[in-house]
Amino acid sequence: MRFDYHTHHTRCGHATGDIRDYIEAAIERGLTYIGISDHSPFFGEEADQFRPGIAMAKSEFPNYVREVLRLKEEYRGRITVLLGVESDFFPEHAEIYREVYAAYPLDYIIGSVHVSGGRSIFDRTRWEGIDDAGLLRDKEAHFRLVAESARSGMFDILGHIDAIKGYRPDISEVRTSVVDETLRTIAEHDVAIEINTSGKGKSCGGWYPSFEILERACHFGVKPTFGSDSHTPERVADEFDEVRDVLKRIGFKEWAVFEQRQRKMVAL
Repeated sequence: MRFDYHTHHTRCGHATGDIRDYIEAAIERGLTYIGISDHSPFFGEEADQFRPGIAMAKSEFPNYVREVLRLKEEYRGRITVLLGVESDFFPEHAEIYREVYAAYPLDYIIGSVHVSGGRSIFDRTRWEGIDDAGLLRDKEAHFRLVAESARSGMFDILGHIDAIKGYRPDISEVRTSVVDETLRTIAEHDVAIEINTSGKGKSCGGWYPSFEILERACHFGVKPTFGSDSHTPERVADEFDEVRDVLKRIGFKEWAVFEQRQRKMVAL
């Protein structure tokens, strides 16, 4: 079974191609499931489109849902199109997001931490002048927020859990027990993590999470799934086979697929 649960399109403002382009790319690559999971609007903010170029407007979300559902029916029998969303996690606004999502027939929700300590994890300027103590502080704050997202019960999948390394690769070398504590929390709350192959577009290169974290995740019994985080149709299912092979070598036997908010484990 081949699948990709993490794709974007033009609505978010920083991806290319429409939803149909991603579905067609998935068919070309022999996928069983293609998940459409564009960035959630900033539901906790007063403005309709709080950050243009980052996420869609709140008023656009119903149109997004309608388009995915229409294409789901159109492509039925050729590929299973899944309605998802990559949701930001802001603890102070969690109930607002939860209420919005309950109104729609989502197949899955990816919970991703994009903002930590009040700043985007992809803001290169956050690292200017930071010392070792600051790196440790930022890393621990990020992973504690990931753990809180797992405890929230809002999400089926946690996205790119170590993406704070994106533009500061050496933060991976900063040692802290908080990473293991976070993985234990994810396992205890039975949330899957994605192996996300989009790190090649950042300074860190490679995948999220790192091989080291994947090995620890296997040790704690965390369930994996796959998402390319493609922002162009050409990257749909990017490195799917390589990810599957690495997971087998690490010791995973199964990975997770989702439909109608139900998880099923399938053999690697």
